[in-house]
Amino acid sequence: MSRVYKILTRAEWEAARAAGRFEGSAVDRQDGFIHFSTAAQAQETARRHFAGQADLVVLEIEADDLGPGLKFEPSRGGDLFPHLYGPLDVAHVRAVTDAPPDADGVPQTGLSA
Repeated sequence: MSRVYKILTRAEWEAARAAGRFEGSAVDRQDGFIHFSTAAQAQETARRHFAGQADLVVLEIEADDLGPGLKFEPSRGGDLFPHLYGPLDVAHVRAVTDAPPDADGVPQTGLSA
C-alpha cells in the first residue's frame, strides 16, 4: 500500500471535517479533481504552490482507500501525480500534520523520497 498527501489550509481542513468530506481547494475545483502528491513530491509541491502561506496542514491518506477515483496522471516534469476525481471522505484521512514555514516561507511537509 502507498500513501498520498494533500496540502491545504487548516481552515479548509476544519470545514471538511465539519462537512465529512473535502470537495477540494479552489484550484482543485477549477481543475476538476483534487490534487495530491506522493511523499517524494510533497515538498516540491509545497515550495511551488504554497510558499508564503501560513497555517497549512498535510493530510495523509492510504491510496487504496480512495478506490477507482484516484488516478496517477502525468504532470510536472512528466511525473505521475495522484488526482482524485470526486470528493475526499474525511474518514479516509489517516493523519494530519502541521506544515510550518521555514525561514524562506516554504511550508515544511516533513516528507521526502
